[in-house]
Amino acid sequence: MPHHDHAAMRDCIDACTRCHAVCVETIRYCLEQGGAHADPAHLSLMQTCADICRTSADAMLRGDAAHVHTCRACAEVCRLCADACADMAEDARMRECAEACRRCAESCARMAA
Repeated sequence: MPHHDHAAMRDCIDACTRCHAVCVETIRYCLEQGGAHADPAHLSLMQTCADICRTSADAMLRGDAAHVHTCRACAEVCRLCADACADMAEDARMRECAEACRRCAESCARMAA
């Protein structure tokens, strides 16, 4: 397994866990809002983001060397989700989701390097 600073890995696990929670909560919010918020492609991307965040956090918690691969995928999916949520940046909840996704993307990109 590539050597990563324990604190950096802990920070990444925390970022993934936070992003997972924010995406799941925001999916519910988007369904309540309707319209563009509830676009099926947008909701699907947010669910995929939540799923890969959970998978990456779990891999790191297990000490699985495959975390470099899940983190690489997580970083990319989180960037896509951040961009999609930022498209609705007039909405504070969507800004919060975009920010959580960006933080997770940056952290996972470091873990995948």
